[in-house]
Amino acid sequence: MASNTPRSYDGPAILSYGFRPFFLMAALFAATIIPAWMAAWSGHVTLPSSFSPIDWHIHEMLFGYTSAVIAGFLFTAIPNWTGRMPRQGRPLALLAALWIAGRFAVAGAFGDLPLLVLVIDAGFLVAVAAMAVTEIAAGRNWNNLKVVVPVMLYLVANVVFHVEAMQAGESDYGRRMGFATVVFLIMLIGGRIIPSFTRNWLAKRPGAVMPTPFSRFDAACLIAAALALVLWIARPEGWPTALALTAAAGLHVARLSRWQGHAVWRSPILLMLHVAYAFLPLGFLAVALAAAGWIGQPPGMHLLGIGAIGGMTLAVMMRASLGHTGRALEAGPLLTAGFACIVAAALARALLADAELAGFDGYTLAALLWTTGFATFIGRIGPFLLSPNPARRQANG
Repeated sequence: MASNTPRSYDGPAILSYGFRPFFLMAALFAATIIPAWMAAWSGHVTLPSSFSPIDWHIHEMLFGYTSAVIAGFLFTAIPNWTGRMPRQGRPLALLAALWIAGRFAVAGAFGDLPLLVLVIDAGFLVAVAAMAVTEIAAGRNWNNLKVVVPVMLYLVANVVFHVEAMQAGESDYGRRMGFATVVFLIMLIGGRIIPSFTRNWLAKRPGAVMPTPFSRFDAACLIAAALALVLWIARPEGWPTALALTAAAGLHVARLSRWQGHAVWRSPILLMLHVAYAFLPLGFLAVALAAAGWIGQPPGMHLLGIGAIGGMTLAVMMRASLGHTGRALEAGPLLTAGFACIVAAALARALLADAELAGFDGYTLAALLWTTGFATFIGRIGPFLLSPNPARRQANG
């Protein structure tokens, strides 16, 4: 694989491509934020944040960690769409600094000034959207301007989250809007990359059945899920919401089954994408049960948050980091184990919250598994993100 770093760039490797700083920061943040949350939740640490502890936890997972992954994905994908050189050096450094400032602001480092916190935190997504529009327009790649729409919806959800916390003391609609926006992005992007990557892998196996291409059925799945999510945002309880989410769960089980995931078990880095996507219908069903009043809200929220969002973002970061740093697209035992930790964390938090295993309750076990999963990514992939691609090192002698 040829180097993705232009030869004219002579700065630090970490700032040579969008995925490098943002994937590394996202992983470092994910590995530290949950232990910090456990310390706050148990009363050992008091955060000066203007958010309540639970809102701080939810916000920083939805709009802190996830926003860094989205930025890394966008600023890696856009150069491929436009054919232009990637943003490098100072622009990336300034954008990364803005994201870091947002994390400190939300944690209360700049004092109890909710409006200032909103401006700093939301400023990152504004900058991401502006940079994306600038690059797409400069490349005259008008068709991909539509990718900015979900980013703007994501920004609106973040603003709503802040405003609710300021006015009511806790978020409500903003939480669900944030979840719904990220989940829809996973359905949209995952529905493109998973069957595409699977087709490429299966094409090398004679006689393999190919994934079904995107069709009206996929569009119907997206529309049904979008309507169910909008209903859930507006009315999280009640049978109409429960039925809509149940229907969306069934449709996305059928959608996933068309992608031949059972045939890729020999490729863990590909299988991860299928497994992470499977948490979407599982989460929809759990949220539907909560809407019907049969279970509480946490299981469904964590199946979506840890399993679908955490699993899919980690799998995408692994694959993109390996591919764009000139490494083979092979997870190996360590990364496979790291992803398995995230799957186990989702199941432990959703199903074993009140249980005790080996001296750990479900909350602690899930936190340990999550942290281990991302620590594994950092240990294995981190050095690749910090150093030039092998091709470039060889070219420079």
